[in-house]
Amino acid sequence: MNPVVGIAAFVAVSLATAAIGFYGLRISRTTGDFYVASRTVPPWWNASAIGGEYLSAASFLGVAGLILLSGTDALWFPVGYTAGYLMLLLFVAAPLRRSGAYTIPDFTESRLDSKAVRRVTSLIVVMVGWLYIVPQLHGAALTIRITTGLPSWVGSVAVVVVVCLTVVAGGMRSITFVQAFQYWLKLTALAVPVIFMLLALAGTGATPLAEPVTNPTGLPPAGMYQNISLLVALLFGTLGLPHVLVRFYTNPDGQSARRTTLIVLGLLSVFYLFPTAYGLAGRLFAPDLAQRGQADALVLLLPGRLIGGTAGELLSALVVAGAFAAFLSTTSGLVVSLAGVISQDVLGGSVRGFRVAALISATVPLAFAFSTDSLALAGSVGLVFAFTASTLCPVLLLGIWWRGLTDAGAIAGMLTGAILCGGAMVAGAILGSAATPFWLAQPAAWSVPAAFAVMVLASRTTSNRVPATISRVMTRLHTPERPLETVRQTAERQLVERLPVERHPTER
Repeated sequence: MNPVVGIAAFVAVSLATAAIGFYGLRISRTTGDFYVASRTVPPWWNASAIGGEYLSAASFLGVAGLILLSGTDALWFPVGYTAGYLMLLLFVAAPLRRSGAYTIPDFTESRLDSKAVRRVTSLIVVMVGWLYIVPQLHGAALTIRITTGLPSWVGSVAVVVVVCLTVVAGGMRSITFVQAFQYWLKLTALAVPVIFMLLALAGTGATPLAEPVTNPTGLPPAGMYQNISLLVALLFGTLGLPHVLVRFYTNPDGQSARRTTLIVLGLLSVFYLFPTAYGLAGRLFAPDLAQRGQADALVLLLPGRLIGGTAGELLSALVVAGAFAAFLSTTSGLVVSLAGVISQDVLGGSVRGFRVAALISATVPLAFAFSTDSLALAGSVGLVFAFTASTLCPVLLLGIWWRGLTDAGAIAGMLTGAILCGGAMVAGAILGSAATPFWLAQPAAWSVPAAFAVMVLASRTTSNRVPATISRVMTRLHTPERPLETVRQTAERQLVERLPVERHPTER
């Protein structure tokens, strides 16, 4: 690919992101605008923004690369990513919106009436966010190196700079516009090249460059345990992702939150058709990328291989733009959610505190990205889902649906999940992928049940610590909200009833 084309695509998407972000600055005036867009985002707009931030480097590049490497075993990734939103719809979306909290630590503190729970939750939210940002920066480094020949660090630094500019400028309201735009850019960037590649193959009658490769890496195929553990991580991990959950605070009411989730399910289902198509085409026409360790670059390189010429260059530029949209949108969503937590817990919760926290949230993972090697993108993000499923998911599900949860139980369960899953991740990094036992490589199958069990048992043994406010809190979580128009009409009626009644002189 011509380096100039790659640089032009990157610059174009960065400028578009900055321009939309600065447009959002014009209507970001209050603290509520910065944290939750004043809870006024309609379902379609919010769903597009969720799709923008949820479809990360793992979805845009990693899923196709895993299908190239593993074939049908990798299809569990798009299935799990999408089905996790069904879990979110059924168990979390509306109650969490009704809680009235700005962040996950706000929710756990109000639900369990404990500052200690808030501190532990805040620490884990920050860990999850930073762990999730690092693969986005690795993806940006890979993309800039493959498509432009520039040093890898340029891609990571560029993503952090653009994200800091947009988040610091306008907060959640600004990022909502940006992420909604980036979802549709990502979808277009994958769909249009696929259509042209199909037309080119049909017109030329091209044959595969090689026979379909069943196992290009020589690694053993995933077994039943790995697949089950991966599904547990993706299904339950989605319920605890802080940058996704904070989006449901931006809906006007619980009904809008449920509608948003249904729309997201549709948007994700359509999107994942295209990385799957790239992966299957790559097994036929680009198996050498797997053998050279460049599976994650398949989406970037395949259009140029199959089409070539100026058309191939233009389609590759579109894919590069979509890739950077993925890195920018997910990173910005994570930075917004982390900035909300850090600013409220450490910096007083002001707009200025939010902006300082946003800079901290973006620059710390940049240092981690520089000091670590890039793993397979989808695999590394899958481990982040496992960590989230082992820590934040249990306290959210039990906090919403079980009256018996206590602050001591919540802390014990979250720390258990963090130690077990985090320890497995560290052990896997030390041992390397080839030497890591399968049960350590995919820890969710045992770390998630352990976290739930410890949380329940510790709560049972400390049942005297159930908050006195439990009935009021649970009623608020599970009482359906009235539509906004009904609320306004009721308020107006009550106001009129309180006004003095003036009688006509003839009635006096």
